[in-house]
Amino acid sequence: MTDRLVDAMPFARDLGVELDTAGPEEVTGRLAWAPERCTAGGVMHGGALMTLADSLGALCAFLNLPAGASTTTLESKTNFFRGVRDGEVRGVSRPLHTGRRFIVVQTDLSDGQGRRVAQVTQTQAVLSD
Repeated sequence: MTDRLVDAMPFARDLGVELDTAGPEEVTGRLAWAPERCTAGGVMHGGALMTLADSLGALCAFLNLPAGASTTTLESKTNFFRGVRDGEVRGVSRPLHTGRRFIVVQTDLSDGQGRRVAQVTQTQAVLSD
């Protein structure tokens, strides 16, 4: 199932996002450091980190949708705490609020030593046909 979920997001798949677990209460995944994902000085690009967080958060929101609904990101706020120069970044997304109109998800990103790299809070709209 996790491969099918990532395949639904071609950009995330092409960037290298890997999904480990996926459930309504928690989605986990990772992104390996690679030179093509870096900015100056060999530090993983903030956009790559945000892609990991947005992808995991969107999946978490998707898994909390009512039947027949879809979702889109309305707002995303990222706090960066440290750079990543090797290894991989692991992400954990959890819902903070699952309402009729909005779902709010928090994603924590950590490096290989378990140190917080970034924290992302995003608001997803619940779109009904």
